[in-house]
Amino acid sequence: MKPSSLSTPDAQLDLRGTPCPINFVRTKLRLETMQPGGLLEVWLDSGEPIEQVPDSLAMAGYFVEQITDCTDYFSLLVRRPVTG
Repeated sequence: MKPSSLSTPDAQLDLRGTPCPINFVRTKLRLETMQPGGLLEVWLDSGEPIEQVPDSLAMAGYFVEQITDCTDYFSLLVRRPVTG
């Protein structure tokens, strides 16, 4: 097991096969149901989803902590802000 400064995600969302902008909307809705400071792992397809969703989340005030290329998909770790 590799050392990591990140905590274990509080929830996971598999959006592989989900088109834009639906994947951003679903991610945002899921984050809104989580506790402030909660960490969500989102699985996204390559191409438009991984190119658009992280930037859209950052513009919406969420913290994209890590993007991992898992070969067939991307794993995105997003944290809900503690305030706001």
